[in-house]
Amino acid sequence: MSELPSTARVVIIGGGAIGASSLYHLAKAGWTDCVLLEKNELTAGSTWHAAGNVPTFSSSWSIMNMQRYSASLYRDLGALVDYPMNYHVTGSVRLGHSKQRLQEFKRVVGMGRYQGMDLDILTPDEIRGRYPFLETHDLTGALYDPYDGDIDPAQLTQALAKGARDMGAKVIRFCPVTGVRRENEEWVITTPKGEIRCEYVVNAAGYYAREVGKMFGRDVPMMVMSHQYILFEEIPELAAWSKEVGHKLPLLRDVDSSYYLRQEKNGMNLGPYEKNCKAHWVTPDDPMPEDFSFQLFPDDLERLEWYLNDAVERVPILGTAGLSRMINGPIPYAPDGNPLIGPMPGVPNAFEACVFTFGICQAGGAGKVLAEWITEGQTEWDMWSCDPRRYTDYTDQDYCIAKGKEIYGHEYAMHFPKHYWPAGRDRKLSPIHDRIAALGAQFKPYNGWERAMWYARPGDDTSEEATQTWDREGPWARRIEEECLAVRDAAAILDLPGFSRYRLKGEGAREWLLGLITGKVPKPGRIGLAYFSDDKGRIVTEMSVMALEEDFFFLITAATAQWHDFEWLQTHMPKDAAFTLEDVTTNFSCQILSGPKSRDILAEVSDADLAKGWLTHQSAQIADRWCQLVRVSFAGELGWEIHTKVDDTAAIFDAVWAAGQKHGLKPFGMEALDSLRIEKGYRAWKGDLSTDYSILQGGLERFVDWSKPAFKGKAALEKEKQVGVSKRFVTLTVEAGDCDAPYMSTLWHDGAVVGETTSGNWGHRVGKSIALGMLRSDLAVPGTEIEVEIYGDRFKAVVQPDQPLWDPSNERLKA
Repeated sequence: MSELPSTARVVIIGGGAIGASSLYHLAKAGWTDCVLLEKNELTAGSTWHAAGNVPTFSSSWSIMNMQRYSASLYRDLGALVDYPMNYHVTGSVRLGHSKQRLQEFKRVVGMGRYQGMDLDILTPDEIRGRYPFLETHDLTGALYDPYDGDIDPAQLTQALAKGARDMGAKVIRFCPVTGVRRENEEWVITTPKGEIRCEYVVNAAGYYAREVGKMFGRDVPMMVMSHQYILFEEIPELAAWSKEVGHKLPLLRDVDSSYYLRQEKNGMNLGPYEKNCKAHWVTPDDPMPEDFSFQLFPDDLERLEWYLNDAVERVPILGTAGLSRMINGPIPYAPDGNPLIGPMPGVPNAFEACVFTFGICQAGGAGKVLAEWITEGQTEWDMWSCDPRRYTDYTDQDYCIAKGKEIYGHEYAMHFPKHYWPAGRDRKLSPIHDRIAALGAQFKPYNGWERAMWYARPGDDTSEEATQTWDREGPWARRIEEECLAVRDAAAILDLPGFSRYRLKGEGAREWLLGLITGKVPKPGRIGLAYFSDDKGRIVTEMSVMALEEDFFFLITAATAQWHDFEWLQTHMPKDAAFTLEDVTTNFSCQILSGPKSRDILAEVSDADLAKGWLTHQSAQIADRWCQLVRVSFAGELGWEIHTKVDDTAAIFDAVWAAGQKHGLKPFGMEALDSLRIEKGYRAWKGDLSTDYSILQGGLERFVDWSKPAFKGKAALEKEKQVGVSKRFVTLTVEAGDCDAPYMSTLWHDGAVVGETTSGNWGHRVGKSIALGMLRSDLAVPGTEIEVEIYGDRFKAVVQPDQPLWDPSNERLKA
């Protein structure tokens, strides 16, 4: 048994598949002075009882990347590290019962094709060719994935650990972490075997990650579900078939019934995700044990009865088999079902690689990503879907339990664009929430803040069922159009709580900001967009910089970016800075007033100078309350953002609303705003703006000041400009059918994949379906005709000039 060294560069807490993969990839990157600490034996947590399925399917671009990498790694890992591996690439059949499910499958086929994966859609008649024991009478089709399969989780973990050890990394078993402290900018990790000092530490503690997080003062947003699967005895008919054809059945997933069914030797393994699910360790009478290594929960077959009966009807030979064994073990869940990979929020040199619901199929990619975070400070793929900073202070335990159970019970659910999950709502409410709810607002949370998406009228269908469609049309469609046209023809107001807002003030603030952003810092009284790039010149984030004085700014960014962007700024602040940076998000709220009548409305209630031009701001009074009027409009019309202190928001809204009635003032929501912004070609964060793209690829060179002696990412951008960009941001008009192009739709030209969309919507002012995207540079020429693949069908699209589709010269905006 290895002795505990006194120092290491990185210490990983947790010896499951994720911890072992992180150690392996750190060593592979040359960081061999790394130590993994495991409280028991390797695999003692969720890994040992995991079913070991290895799918590549996902509707998330980053998760698909991670799973694709894992599957590729596992194919060669045994030979690479000289360790026996049971990895069966059987392929999988994912059943569809509806038109909507087939649309989802077709979208994933397109995404997979972009990543080089040859996925396929099967007709009901073709399904039996892959899976002869299946009843297909009520199916619409299936997705076939030839890369799917299963692996022995213990062997995988041991192989990764062996590979890491062979490169010089260390694994210390039976060594629980009992405490951590920060000393001299190092982490000191306490164990029964002594202390170890390190530069970086990783929480890879699986379902114990929340307990480990508490040592760092971090409340990890997670909960633990009880997940059961059933092992069946040998089925003679299946054994005979496998012997004849020489391979196993593909893994079957009946996603609409919510279970998987896998051949296990010559028997079967049934794993449901039941709606009547059970959380564990969430009540005082069910406390989390100090150690649950290699343990299971009691069987609860009653919860699975419906799913078992459904599986027997679908695959009748299953009904001939006896039950061999039940497995009921703990699986961690984050509120959205995605893992936590990346910097531990608010904690220096600490990272998380935990809360993996599908840890076996994601372990390879997760180790790669985690190693990149630590060794390079950035990842190859944009990993926002898994970034721990996507959650902030609203994720208490009640929220995590409610969301975890909701996700588990809908594990295979389709994520429709207008559907908003009901659990865990109303965490943060706008000061005027009740007022806009009374006007018909239909809400969706952004970083916990409830925002109006669209406004229903009496008689509109606002049921959850109505939103379960990929189509553009629905009860909302006419209302969104009305809201857009109100902005175009009169005026409309949007309540926008939760804008992330930081106060930057003090000597040297301007100079520091100048070296961090790609462009210019606005002068006092002005506001401007600022783009932050990483050392590779990729888009990290976008902020509005409001200059109040020479060295006094408000930096405003997306609600969901609150912890991410604040940490980015903090990380790059000099230690001896004379200026200060403060997160003041909760002190303020905001409303957007936009439309040609907005000036007339403000003239009646405000003392402001409304002749001030575009991109200016000023302090003003409305209803005897202070506000900051900012002359910008994400909607692309004459308009202002009205920034208020939280306590003054309602009085100011009431005054504006009352004055606006004779001018035709209406409320509008985030759905209308998205339609309006896409007509202007305005980018949205973590769709159009992400680290998957460089500043130049993103069409943002007008925000680059090449004359500055230095700024972060300048060298990389200068090199890219000299070589030439491989793809460019474009606006497309699409001859679409019933659906607009979703995020990451494939772009085609002459039978080849040439790019992807980053967002899409219907433009109500221009009367067209619009997509923003990234296109191969030689095709990014106005007038070029390409095709956009939308849920499996290709539609003609035309590249537009590099200017807004609506009001291209911004005359209305600057009126």
